[in-house]
Amino acid sequence: MRDEGRSGCPINATIEVIGDRWTLLVLRDVMFGDRRHFREIQSGSEEGIATNILADRLKRLVAAGLLSREEAGRGKKAEYRLTEPAIQLVPIMAQLGAWGLRHRPTTKQLRVRAELLEEGGPELWDEFMDELRESHLGIPRPDPEKPTATDRLARAYAAAVAEVGTTTGRTGHSRT
Repeated sequence: MRDEGRSGCPINATIEVIGDRWTLLVLRDVMFGDRRHFREIQSGSEEGIATNILADRLKRLVAAGLLSREEAGRGKKAEYRLTEPAIQLVPIMAQLGAWGLRHRPTTKQLRVRAELLEEGGPELWDEFMDELRESHLGIPRPDPEKPTATDRLARAYAAAVAEVGTTTGRTGHSRT
């Protein structure tokens, strides 16, 4: 799905593909949540994406070349995988998260990965992109013995969830 777009502006061309809220959130969930099946993406959505919107966004992302869809065999679920152009969005996603940290209200457990990505900078982003290439495209990581960025992100998230769990009461609201 490579159309001419409204103008030859590279920012416009990008916005036409990823410029709506749900598209970026679907990519986020596949990228950072390793959700690859429709139900995983839908049920794991913090924002509560509707099934019709999710189906539309997945279809658009496949058509735009940001996701590939592995056809499901009988009794199996279709699997979505990031393509190289989608993997190259990691720095943009990290920058969006960094902006949100500074300018929008966030929760401890949902901000921790953005903090780690901001602190890790381009080196961490490159490591994470190498991991995504390995898991989505089958391209081995350059240094398979090195601890993964995914593990660091998962540990940071688990620690934040545990910390929030110890500071919240039955209502789930933070004790301040």
